Amino acid sequence: MFALAMRSVRKRPGRSVATLLAAFLGATITMTFFSLQDTAGAPATDAVSAETLSITAGVVGGYGSLLVFFAIASTLTVNVRQRGEEIALLRRTGATPAQLKRMIVGEAAVVAVVATLLAVWPAMLGGEALLGVFQDSGQVAHSVDHVFGPLALSAGFSVTLIASAGAALLAVRRATKAAAGSAGSAGAPRNRLRNTAGFAALLIGVGGLGTTFAIDPAAPALMAAPTWGAIMLSVGFATFSPSILRGLLGVLRWPITMVAGASGYLTVRNMRRRATQLAGVLMPLILFTGVATATLYIQAVESDAITASGIAKSVDDKNVETVNLVVVGIIVVFSCIMLINSLYAATSYRGREFGQQRLAGATPKQVLGMVGTEGVLLTLIGVFFGTVAGAAGLLAFTAVRTDQVVPDQSLAVWIGITAVGAAATLLTSLGTARRVLRVPAIVAVA
Repeated sequence: MFALAMRSVRKRPGRSVATLLAAFLGATITMTFFSLQDTAGAPATDAVSAETLSITAGVVGGYGSLLVFFAIASTLTVNVRQRGEEIALLRRTGATPAQLKRMIVGEAAVVAVVATLLAVWPAMLGGEALLGVFQDSGQVAHSVDHVFGPLALSAGFSVTLIASAGAALLAVRRATKAAAGSAGSAGAPRNRLRNTAGFAALLIGVGGLGTTFAIDPAAPALMAAPTWGAIMLSVGFATFSPSILRGLLGVLRWPITMVAGASGYLTVRNMRRRATQLAGVLMPLILFTGVATATLYIQAVESDAITASGIAKSVDDKNVETVNLVVVGIIVVFSCIMLINSLYAATSYRGREFGQQRLAGATPKQVLGMVGTEGVLLTLIGVFFGTVAGAAGLLAFTAVRTDQVVPDQSLAVWIGITAVGAAATLLTSLGTARRVLRVPAIVAVA
């Protein structure tokens, strides 16, 4: 089956491009930050510089590893779902579920190794550039030289390979059960597991927010509790996104139909039927909005509080600020990758559906209107719940750190976050749908 996996990758390389891109960027970011750990362990690195580099590598490396898994998992899930007919055909010709798992996991492992090898040189350049940023800000001595060693290489290969193989294994298990006709029996346990994980994330998030009020306002750890609480609330909302989407569509179906006409009618019916698949789009939107809102605004409140006190920022303050900004940058990159990959794969896969709608009387303009309305609704829902999660962390931090509950910062940052999410959603979905609609309807259905 590994030989079959190799032939599958060679025959249809385009199918692996999205996974290759996600794995490449994941390996690049992982090795970039773990190279700081190699640099911190070098004999010529002083103690203060080593502490700064180790903290950054540990915090950002942990976040990066988690996001690598989510990015690769979202891409592979859509990829494997689109291969349902191929998997069903292999099952009918005698392939066992174990053989199919070895084939899909083998493909993912090959792509992960290639992506990691391609990422070595960019990671070396990225590590040197990141070290320069720390040196320019005075957090690391200029005498420290960048080291790209065994920790960076081992972390890049292990994280990317484990994330790819694990995500592929989970995706193919669902696909093989569906091909065998057992999706319904497996659905209830999977839903219970997802609901349990969602409730746990929400409880942890609320606990993080409550912990904020028990921390000394001047303690450096104060920023960690509300930020972590906002992250876990975002994860909880993202876990329940299929149920949230169905419930809101049930309430809003008449206003949407009245405003958007035939396109709105098609939108409501399609989104309710595809709520589980569209959750792959809502998840990165909610995470991106919630984490970016909480982190950027909490950092802004902290910076203003330090400035108002008349005390210059210490090295620890600068470290926290740098880590926060870098974490937000990583989340922005991976959330956009997850969003664009999921939307592109899901929309390009709907060619037959679009063809059937056109043969039933829908015009290309109405189909594009349906896709655009879907994108607007997804953006509004994702931004709303992400904002709720981020605002909860921000309000808790502001209440403890300052004498007021509502911060004084403007809405410019939030508007920018919303604009990035909306642009990624609408441009990807509409651009892909326009390309798919160029295929004649009869050809698309056939």
